[in-house]
Amino acid sequence: MRRTLAPPFRIKVVEAIRIPSREERERILKEAHYSPFRIRSEDVYIDLLTDSGTAAMSDEQWAAMMRGDEAYVGSKNYYRFEEAVREITGFEHVIPTHQGRAAENVLFGALIKPGDIIPGNTHFDTTRAHIADKGGKPIDLIGEWLWDFDHEYPFRGNLDPARLEYVLRKYHDKIPFILLTGVNNVAASSPISMENIRETRELAERYDIPIFFDACRFFENCYLIKMREAGYGGKSVAEIVREALSYADGCYMSCKKDALVNIGGFIALGDEKLAERCKERLVLYEGFPTYGGLARRDLEAIAIGLREGLDERYLEWRVRQVAYLGELLERAGARVIKPTGGSGVFLDVYSVYPHLSEKELPGVAAFADMYLEGAVRIVGAPFPVDFVDLDRGEVERRTFEFVRFAIPRRALTKAHMEYVGAVMERVVERAHLNKGFRVVYWPEILGHFFARYEPIS
Repeated sequence: MRRTLAPPFRIKVVEAIRIPSREERERILKEAHYSPFRIRSEDVYIDLLTDSGTAAMSDEQWAAMMRGDEAYVGSKNYYRFEEAVREITGFEHVIPTHQGRAAENVLFGALIKPGDIIPGNTHFDTTRAHIADKGGKPIDLIGEWLWDFDHEYPFRGNLDPARLEYVLRKYHDKIPFILLTGVNNVAASSPISMENIRETRELAERYDIPIFFDACRFFENCYLIKMREAGYGGKSVAEIVREALSYADGCYMSCKKDALVNIGGFIALGDEKLAERCKERLVLYEGFPTYGGLARRDLEAIAIGLREGLDERYLEWRVRQVAYLGELLERAGARVIKPTGGSGVFLDVYSVYPHLSEKELPGVAAFADMYLEGAVRIVGAPFPVDFVDLDRGEVERRTFEFVRFAIPRRALTKAHMEYVGAVMERVVERAHLNKGFRVVYWPEILGHFFARYEPIS
């Protein structure tokens, strides 16, 4: 009965949503300058902008919120939170933050100095911005497979060992750490394999360089290892998580993804001295180390959400829901990057808009059409990749056209996915009428969050 997509939970609370009329949607798009980040939530019917902070919390989590001990120092909620993080990650030192980018700010500020180079499989938007803000340079060690949509890569999120070896040999004295992200949100939400993690560790040890994980979607990554990598089918996801993190020196996590909460994050480390430095920075930017910018009731909800996020019945349903949306979008006539991963579905946008060039912003066109035809909010934009060209021995800036349907966790039903598929059918039918968009405004830092566009007439 797995194909029925019956979720391993029941719905207790509902929130009313509405579809604005087509005339309203036309006006809303124009007033929002055709940016998904400028549209109000109340004007969206199905919101697939992000999977971050959009999960539905469980009855146990909501009950836990009533047990908040809001002491400034030493709250009992912190110690339950600390116990959960230690149990799951294996790291002794646990530092709460209000979300993932706060963890990046604190950790990177303790590790990166101007001129440093930070290699990783790929760096997502806030990660790139934080590295640059500290004077560092991100390098993406993904392979050519990132742009190859004709073949299926079960671990498209992998770091390319040949590129890592080249970068370590050339820049090792400027590299304070290697950053691995799983699932790899740029690489179509695809996982990094355990084999790749081990190989990265072996290369890093030659130069005594530490490894850290961006672990915000790591439970999904490890579930996909269980499903796709030889030798892991008989292991629990919790065991796979502990093994993968054993090859690292620490991790940070936005709990707004796999931990199934609406706010929160943490840094978990093995090095006591580094942890102390992070705690000192935490007080400056976030708050005291036993609350880290969060209400203590939020720490209690995270402690429960971490364990619920490891539930394999839930993970099976979650990954299947993502795959189902991918199937529906394919039936509608779009090409989906396969196999689908953990957090959402990624499209080859040129399969829908073959007549648009990169300069005509087909990702923005996809968002505008999905909203116009059905009040569905997605995100599409050109994404920078600092790619290592081994033939020329240089780092060059490439673009990955980023079109993502990110699915909130435990919040939407099979029927919602079918609605999105029906809207895509209409978009595909009318895509040839879209003449593309141009940028009107693009700021220097995290430009896609604040950009404004206009249609090309």
